Parts: sequence; structure tokens; C-alpha cells
Amino acid sequence: MSGPRGHRISVDVDARYLADQSDPGERRFVFAYTITIRNRGDTPARLLARHWVITDANGKVQEVRGEGVVGEQPHLQPGQGFRYTSGAVIETPVGAMQGSYEMLADDGVRFAAPIAPFTLAIPGTIH
Repeated sequence: MSGPRGHRISVDVDARYLADQSDPGERRFVFAYTITIRNRGDTPARLLARHWVITDANGKVQEVRGEGVVGEQPHLQPGQGFRYTSGAVIETPVGAMQGSYEMLADDGVRFAAPIAPFTLAIPGTIH
């Protein structure tokens, strides 16, 4: 979380492996992640943009930037949350993602809501 007390966004992530969409023989490993963004501050704020850094076990990095999430730019009142599911495709059974959301608070302040690193992994590959 960052910014003054009035600007606090929490980000929770639940990632899972999609075996039915993956093809390990073709080095295609598909993961879905469900994100819950919640406004923990006391100022309403809109999610303007996203920035993801996706790294596979070979060190290959994909950077993804774009407006909003799943075609929306949710405007979160204090205490309000927004949940969505998206996906990532990497070339190894294990990888990691991290990033940030660019937020614009109703008081005109732009701030970043960091997304802490989380692991993408086929169940049983990490001990």
C-alpha cells in the first residue's frame, strides 16, 4: 500500500493452473488469477491503468501495460471492492507476476497501488 492515509488500495490475488488450456509439450502453461482490489483509504479512487511484469522460470519477461482491467476502470468508494479474473500464459511450469495499478483519487492525486509478487505454479512443482 502506498500514498497518504487517504489513498490506500489493497490487492489480493488467487492464482490457479488451467491444465485443460495448457500444453506442456508445446511449452504452453496457462494460469488464471482472480484479483480483489479494495479501497482501504477514505478517498474514492478510479483504477486508470495496469502494469504487469510476468517472469517465467527461464527468466523471460513479458511486460503488459493497458488501460483499466477487463475493459473497465472501476471507481471504488471507501471500503468498496472490485473483483475480476484474467489469465497469463508462460513457457515454464513455474513463474511469477507482479505489478501495479495506476489510481486517480477524487481529490486529483494520482498514485500507484503495488501488486506484490505472486507465484504461478503447477500444483506439486514447488515443495
